[in-house]
Amino acid sequence: MRGGKESDIREQPWQAAITVYRPRARAHSFLCGGVLIDSCWVLSAAHCFQEGFSANRVQVTLGRTFRLQNSSTEQIFEVEKYWVHEQYKEETYDNDIALLKLKSESGLCAVSSPEVLPVCLPDATLQLPEWTECEISGYGKEHEFSPFYSERVKQGHVRLWPQDRCVSDKLAGRVVTANMLCAGDTRGLDDACKGDSGGPLVCPSDGRMTLMGLISWGDGCGKPDTPGVYTRVTHYIDWISSKMRSN
Repeated sequence: MRGGKESDIREQPWQAAITVYRPRARAHSFLCGGVLIDSCWVLSAAHCFQEGFSANRVQVTLGRTFRLQNSSTEQIFEVEKYWVHEQYKEETYDNDIALLKLKSESGLCAVSSPEVLPVCLPDATLQLPEWTECEISGYGKEHEFSPFYSERVKQGHVRLWPQDRCVSDKLAGRVVTANMLCAGDTRGLDDACKGDSGGPLVCPSDGRMTLMGLISWGDGCGKPDTPGVYTRVTHYIDWISSKMRSN
């Protein structure tokens, strides 16, 4: 994340780190962020899975403040299966959402604690006022061209942009669809960056932090008057619940 502040996983206990096993390196490497929405279910961005790796190479780590440091509060899971949205478009990142099912013998996966807690999903009809202040988090890069991901989870604050300003002129001409929402820091400080993809944009609604967006794409990181683009989660509530019900 560009800007923002170093945080503690207890401030965003739904934040997941997704890693993938790379046979050449014989190790898991950091892939993307994710969001815990239920004990055995994590959302992320479809574009993180474009290479199509098999589920048994993917791992999800919850409850960790420092990305590479083991912690007594962490919970690590293998992935049983994942689904990339059937209408995901690689060219535009339309429908940029994926759902992961964690593996468990008992039917219970993540155990709730101060460091690990599912986020609330919104009602499909929820609309928040323009310029609502929301929170983003992740372990992504601190600058667009940095070679390194952040060692520690970071948190930033962005505001929801009006849809009539969420247009391709503001985003280097790239297509913006109705399944996307824009959010940016009016102070020009905080923005998601590479490696934050799939992580949460959470906004207060009825006194609860509610997942309104998944970090999807942008034109660079933190460019002036340029918002970040997020998958609009309210459009996928039915998709998510039908996958969870049938699996």
